[in-house]
Amino acid sequence: MQKGKISIQNLNLHFGKHHILKNVNIEIPENQLTVILGPSGCGKTTLLKTLNRLVELDEKVKIDGKIFIDNEDIFHNGTDVTQIRKKMGLLSQRPSPLPMSIFKNVAYGLSINGVRGRKKLTALVEKYLRQANLWEEVNHRLKEPASRLSIGQQQRLCLARGLAVNPEILLADEPTSALDPISATVIEQQFGELKKDYTVVMVTHVLRQARRIADYVVFMYLGEVIEQGPVKEFFENPKMEKTREYLKGAFN
Repeated sequence: MQKGKISIQNLNLHFGKHHILKNVNIEIPENQLTVILGPSGCGKTTLLKTLNRLVELDEKVKIDGKIFIDNEDIFHNGTDVTQIRKKMGLLSQRPSPLPMSIFKNVAYGLSINGVRGRKKLTALVEKYLRQANLWEEVNHRLKEPASRLSIGQQQRLCLARGLAVNPEILLADEPTSALDPISATVIEQQFGELKKDYTVVMVTHVLRQARRIADYVVFMYLGEVIEQGPVKEFFENPKMEKTREYLKGAFN
């Protein structure tokens, strides 16, 4: 298996007495869009939160195994968790803009990275709003509260805010599930553009979406990785019986 941007090796996660992730091994390729696919409750979101170590905020969680990002073991005692999280932008199911203006939502991410000066901030806010395909819709109303944006616009604003911390990896947890079809299409198209500069890891349970946008697919079921591979191979020549059943709609 080719070494990836993210290398997950023998990962197990327990939540109390429940074994949530079971011997997970994945190589996530750089500058591609990897979709983590599977039915609800199979561990997709837990895996995503393990990558940026958010899942460990719950004291009931126990983890063993290794995750390497650019050959750095993120669970090593000397690892700076803040720096690991800075490498990753996270887009959740429902947008969560900060209770401030459109401009300040993006500028907040920039300030975390120490960007100062109005002129520089203004130029970078425009850059990331353009990357999120939102600039043309909001450039005349940057001082308005972000809460006045539509849900689809709020999600793209959250994407711009995530890009503003200058990550290397974008994590997206069913980012289109709360959006109308037009807004969902815009987000999908932006991910297609962003993977040129970022490694994108997206959770979904929608087969059509995975087939449409993925470069690489990881299929999970009941906490285990059943199959993984390039999107065309995964959909047209699945190797595992459980994968074939899932693709036929036998369970969801």
